[in-house]
Amino acid sequence: MQLTKHHGLGNDFLVALEEVNGTVHVDAERARTLCDRRLGVGADGLIVGRRPDPDHGEGVAVAMELWNADGSRAEMSGNGIRCLGHALAMAREDHEVNYLVATDGGPRRLVVHDDADHRLATVSVSMGSVGPGPEVSTAVAERLGERRHGTADVGNPHLVVLVDDLEAVDLSGEGAWFEQRFPHGINVEYITVSPGSDAVELRVWERGAGATAACGTGATAAAHLAHAWGLVGPEVRVVMPGGTADVVLGGDEPLLVGPSQHVATVELPDG
Repeated sequence: MQLTKHHGLGNDFLVALEEVNGTVHVDAERARTLCDRRLGVGADGLIVGRRPDPDHGEGVAVAMELWNADGSRAEMSGNGIRCLGHALAMAREDHEVNYLVATDGGPRRLVVHDDADHRLATVSVSMGSVGPGPEVSTAVAERLGERRHGTADVGNPHLVVLVDDLEAVDLSGEGAWFEQRFPHGINVEYITVSPGSDAVELRVWERGAGATAACGTGATAAAHLAHAWGLVGPEVRVVMPGGTADVVLGGDEPLLVGPSQHVATVELPDG
Protein backbone atom coordinates (compact mmCIF):
# COMPACT_ATOMS: atom_id res chain seq x y z
CA MET A 1 0.00 0.00 0.00
CA GLN A 2 1.19 3.49 -0.82
CA LEU A 3 0.69 6.24 1.72
CA THR A 4 1.45 9.92 1.42
CA LYS A 5 2.22 11.83 4.58
CA HIS A 6 1.21 15.47 4.90
CA HIS A 7 0.88 18.03 7.63
CA GLY A 8 -1.44 20.99 7.96
CA LEU A 9 0.23 23.43 10.37
CA GLY A 10 2.00 20.57 12.16
CA ASN A 11 -1.17 18.43 12.41
CA ASP A 12 0.03 15.39 10.43
CA PHE A 13 -1.86 12.69 8.55
CA LEU A 14 -1.22 9.58 6.52
CA VAL A 15 -3.39 9.34 3.40
CA ALA A 16 -4.20 6.14 1.49
CA LEU A 17 -6.20 6.61 -1.73
CA GLU A 18 -8.22 3.74 -3.16
CA GLU A 19 -7.81 5.09 -6.67
CA VAL A 20 -4.05 4.53 -6.20
CA ASN A 21 -4.10 1.31 -4.15
CA GLY A 22 -7.36 -0.43 -4.97
CA THR A 23 -9.50 -1.45 -2.01
CA VAL A 24 -7.88 -0.39 1.27
CA HIS A 25 -8.56 -2.45 4.40
CA VAL A 26 -8.21 -0.54 7.68
CA ASP A 27 -9.36 -1.29 11.20
CA ALA A 28 -8.63 0.27 14.58
CA GLU A 29 -5.52 -1.84 15.18
CA ARG A 30 -4.00 -1.01 11.81
CA ALA A 31 -4.73 2.69 12.27
CA ARG A 32 -3.03 2.66 15.69
CA THR A 33 -0.02 0.79 14.30
CA LEU A 34 0.48 3.08 11.31
CA CYS A 35 0.07 6.23 13.41
CA ASP A 36 2.45 5.04 16.15
CA ARG A 37 5.49 7.33 16.13
CA ARG A 38 7.89 4.59 17.22
CA LEU A 39 6.53 1.38 15.74
CA GLY A 40 4.76 2.77 12.67
CA VAL A 41 5.06 5.68 10.28
CA GLY A 42 3.70 8.19 12.78
CA ALA A 43 0.82 10.66 12.51
CA ASP A 44 -2.07 12.28 14.35
CA GLY A 45 -4.47 10.39 12.09
CA LEU A 46 -4.96 8.09 9.12
CA ILE A 47 -7.22 9.07 6.22
CA VAL A 48 -8.54 6.61 3.66
CA GLY A 49 -9.76 8.26 0.47
CA ARG A 50 -12.43 5.82 -0.67
CA ARG A 51 -14.01 5.63 -4.09
CA PRO A 52 -17.39 7.37 -3.90
CA ASP A 53 -20.57 5.38 -4.37
CA PRO A 54 -24.03 6.52 -5.57
CA ASP A 55 -25.17 7.14 -1.99
CA HIS A 56 -22.68 10.01 -1.77
CA GLY A 57 -24.48 11.97 -4.49
CA GLU A 58 -23.34 13.48 -7.75
CA GLY A 59 -19.99 15.12 -8.24
CA VAL A 60 -18.20 13.61 -5.24
CA ALA A 61 -14.51 13.12 -6.00
CA VAL A 62 -13.62 11.05 -2.94
CA ALA A 63 -15.12 9.83 0.34
CA MET A 64 -13.09 10.60 3.45
CA GLU A 65 -12.70 7.96 6.17
CA LEU A 66 -10.82 9.35 9.16
CA TRP A 67 -9.12 7.36 11.91
CA ASN A 68 -7.57 8.98 14.98
CA ALA A 69 -4.16 7.89 16.24
CA ASP A 70 -5.81 5.87 19.03
CA GLY A 71 -7.81 3.81 16.52
CA SER A 72 -11.11 5.61 17.04
CA ARG A 73 -13.10 7.12 14.18
CA ALA A 74 -13.72 10.83 13.72
CA GLU A 75 -16.31 12.56 11.57
CA MET A 76 -14.26 15.43 10.22
CA SER A 77 -10.89 17.21 10.35
CA GLY A 78 -10.25 20.60 8.80
CA ASN A 79 -6.51 20.00 8.54
CA GLY A 80 -6.99 16.37 7.53
CA ILE A 81 -9.36 17.16 4.69
CA ARG A 82 -6.87 19.71 3.33
CA CYS A 83 -4.22 16.98 3.36
CA LEU A 84 -6.62 14.62 1.57
CA GLY A 85 -7.28 17.25 -1.09
CA HIS A 86 -3.54 17.72 -1.54
CA ALA A 87 -2.99 13.96 -1.86
CA LEU A 88 -5.75 13.70 -4.46
CA ALA A 89 -4.27 16.59 -6.47
CA MET A 90 -0.90 14.82 -6.41
CA ALA A 91 -2.40 11.54 -7.61
CA ARG A 92 -4.35 13.21 -10.41
CA GLU A 93 -1.64 15.72 -11.35
CA ASP A 94 -4.03 18.57 -10.64
CA HIS A 95 -2.77 21.99 -9.59
CA GLU A 96 -5.79 24.35 -9.57
CA VAL A 97 -8.90 22.32 -8.85
CA ASN A 98 -12.18 22.05 -6.94
CA TYR A 99 -13.19 18.80 -5.24
CA LEU A 100 -16.39 17.76 -3.50
CA VAL A 101 -15.55 15.40 -0.62
CA ALA A 102 -18.00 13.20 1.26
CA THR A 103 -17.26 13.03 5.00
CA ASP A 104 -19.03 11.49 7.96
CA GLY A 105 -19.89 15.08 8.93
CA GLY A 106 -21.44 15.87 5.55
CA PRO A 107 -20.15 17.04 2.13
CA ARG A 108 -17.32 19.55 2.00
CA ARG A 109 -16.11 21.60 -0.97
CA LEU A 110 -12.34 22.07 -1.40
CA VAL A 111 -10.40 24.48 -3.59
CA VAL A 112 -6.80 23.31 -4.01
CA HIS A 113 -3.95 25.50 -5.24
CA ASP A 114 -0.95 23.18 -5.54
CA ASP A 115 2.57 24.17 -6.52
CA ALA A 116 4.43 22.77 -9.52
CA ASP A 117 6.17 20.01 -7.53
CA HIS A 118 3.17 19.07 -5.36
CA ARG A 119 5.15 19.90 -2.25
CA LEU A 120 2.96 22.66 -0.84
CA ALA A 121 -0.71 23.41 -1.41
CA THR A 122 -3.07 26.07 -0.15
CA VAL A 123 -6.49 24.55 0.38
CA SER A 124 -9.78 26.31 1.15
CA VAL A 125 -12.54 24.26 2.75
CA SER A 126 -16.22 25.11 3.06
CA MET A 127 -16.71 23.74 6.56
CA GLY A 128 -20.48 23.23 6.61
CA SER A 129 -22.87 24.99 8.94
CA VAL A 130 -21.83 25.36 12.58
CA GLY A 131 -24.44 24.00 14.95
CA PRO A 132 -24.79 23.86 18.71
CA GLY A 133 -22.55 21.35 20.41
CA PRO A 134 -23.39 18.92 23.19
CA GLU A 135 -24.77 20.10 26.50
CA VAL A 136 -22.32 20.86 29.30
CA SER A 137 -22.87 18.73 32.38
CA THR A 138 -22.91 20.08 35.90
CA ALA A 139 -19.48 18.56 36.59
CA VAL A 140 -17.98 20.22 33.51
CA ALA A 141 -19.62 23.55 34.33
CA GLU A 142 -18.22 23.43 37.85
CA ARG A 143 -14.71 22.71 36.52
CA LEU A 144 -15.00 25.58 34.04
CA GLY A 145 -16.03 27.97 36.79
CA GLU A 146 -16.26 31.60 35.67
CA ARG A 147 -14.44 31.05 32.39
CA ARG A 148 -16.50 31.96 29.34
CA HIS A 149 -17.18 28.89 27.24
CA GLY A 150 -19.43 27.39 24.60
CA THR A 151 -19.85 24.25 22.54
CA ALA A 152 -20.18 23.93 18.79
CA ASP A 153 -20.60 21.21 16.20
CA VAL A 154 -18.52 21.49 13.02
CA GLY A 155 -19.25 17.96 11.91
CA ASN A 156 -17.50 16.98 15.16
CA PRO A 157 -17.99 18.32 18.71
CA HIS A 158 -16.01 21.15 20.34
CA LEU A 159 -15.76 22.88 23.69
CA VAL A 160 -14.21 26.36 23.39
CA VAL A 161 -12.92 28.02 26.57
CA LEU A 162 -11.84 31.67 26.79
CA VAL A 163 -8.86 32.17 29.11
CA ASP A 164 -6.58 35.01 30.14
CA ASP A 165 -3.30 33.11 29.78
CA LEU A 166 -2.75 30.08 27.56
CA GLU A 167 0.52 29.26 29.29
CA ALA A 168 -1.36 28.71 32.55
CA VAL A 169 -3.66 26.06 31.04
CA ASP A 170 -3.10 22.42 31.99
CA LEU A 171 -3.80 21.30 28.42
CA SER A 172 -3.16 17.57 28.77
CA GLY A 173 -4.64 17.23 32.25
CA GLU A 174 -7.76 19.31 31.87
CA GLY A 175 -8.24 18.63 28.16
CA ALA A 176 -8.24 14.88 28.74
CA TRP A 177 -10.60 15.31 31.70
CA PHE A 178 -13.11 17.26 29.61
CA GLU A 179 -12.85 14.77 26.72
CA GLN A 180 -13.83 11.93 29.03
CA ARG A 181 -16.85 13.80 30.46
CA PHE A 182 -18.78 13.86 27.18
CA PRO A 183 -20.48 10.64 26.00
CA HIS A 184 -18.89 10.78 22.55
CA GLY A 185 -15.75 12.66 23.58
CA ILE A 186 -15.02 16.24 22.59
CA ASN A 187 -12.29 18.46 21.17
CA VAL A 188 -11.23 21.18 23.59
CA GLU A 189 -9.93 24.57 22.46
CA TYR A 190 -8.51 27.17 24.83
CA ILE A 191 -8.36 30.62 23.30
CA THR A 192 -7.23 34.17 24.02
CA VAL A 193 -8.31 37.19 22.01
CA SER A 194 -6.41 40.46 21.71
CA PRO A 195 -8.95 43.33 21.60
CA GLY A 196 -9.33 44.89 18.16
CA SER A 197 -7.01 42.39 16.47
CA ASP A 198 -9.48 39.94 14.83
CA ALA A 199 -6.96 37.29 15.88
CA VAL A 200 -7.49 34.29 18.13
CA GLU A 201 -4.63 32.42 19.76
CA LEU A 202 -5.52 28.76 20.32
CA ARG A 203 -4.26 25.61 22.02
CA VAL A 204 -6.10 22.36 21.39
CA TRP A 205 -6.68 18.97 22.96
CA GLU A 206 -8.06 16.70 20.21
CA ARG A 207 -10.39 13.81 20.87
CA GLY A 208 -8.50 10.59 20.08
CA ALA A 209 -5.17 12.31 19.40
CA GLY A 210 -4.32 14.46 22.44
CA ALA A 211 -2.48 17.76 22.23
CA THR A 212 -1.78 18.65 18.60
CA ALA A 213 -0.07 21.55 16.88
CA ALA A 214 -3.24 22.71 15.15
CA CYS A 215 -6.88 21.82 14.56
CA GLY A 216 -8.88 23.05 11.57
CA THR A 217 -12.34 22.27 12.90
CA GLY A 218 -11.24 23.68 16.25
CA ALA A 219 -10.08 26.88 14.59
CA THR A 220 -13.47 27.14 12.89
CA ALA A 221 -15.41 26.52 16.12
CA ALA A 222 -13.25 29.02 18.02
CA ALA A 223 -13.64 31.72 15.37
CA HIS A 224 -17.39 31.14 15.21
CA LEU A 225 -17.88 31.46 18.98
CA ALA A 226 -15.45 34.37 19.38
CA HIS A 227 -17.40 36.21 16.67
CA ALA A 228 -20.73 35.34 18.33
CA TRP A 229 -19.34 36.72 21.60
CA GLY A 230 -18.47 40.00 19.84
CA LEU A 231 -14.72 39.59 20.28
CA VAL A 232 -13.68 39.43 16.60
CA GLY A 233 -15.03 40.37 13.20
CA PRO A 234 -16.05 38.01 10.38
CA GLU A 235 -12.50 37.42 9.12
CA VAL A 236 -10.43 35.74 11.81
CA ARG A 237 -6.78 34.71 11.95
CA VAL A 238 -6.34 31.72 14.24
CA VAL A 239 -2.80 31.37 15.59
CA MET A 240 -1.79 27.89 16.76
CA PRO A 241 1.56 26.35 17.71
CA GLY A 242 1.89 24.88 14.21
CA GLY A 243 1.03 28.09 12.37
CA THR A 244 -1.86 30.29 11.31
CA ALA A 245 -5.13 29.49 9.55
CA ASP A 246 -7.76 31.94 8.33
CA VAL A 247 -11.48 31.53 8.96
CA VAL A 248 -13.97 33.61 6.98
CA LEU A 249 -17.44 33.83 8.52
CA GLY A 250 -20.64 35.47 7.36
CA GLY A 251 -21.72 33.20 4.50
CA ASP A 252 -23.78 30.04 4.61
CA GLU A 253 -20.69 28.12 5.68
CA PRO A 254 -17.41 29.21 7.30
CA LEU A 255 -14.43 29.01 5.00
CA LEU A 256 -11.18 27.60 6.41
CA VAL A 257 -7.98 28.44 4.52
CA GLY A 258 -4.57 26.94 5.25
CA PRO A 259 -1.64 24.96 3.89
CA SER A 260 -0.89 21.30 3.34
CA GLN A 261 2.76 20.25 3.13
CA HIS A 262 3.73 16.95 1.51
CA VAL A 263 6.26 15.27 3.81
CA ALA A 264 6.91 11.87 2.23
CA THR A 265 5.54 9.05 0.13
CA VAL A 266 5.72 5.66 1.86
CA GLU A 267 5.44 2.17 0.37
CA LEU A 268 4.27 -0.44 2.88
CA PRO A 269 5.16 -4.11 2.40
CA ASP A 270 2.35 -6.63 1.96
CA GLY A 271 0.96 -7.85 5.25
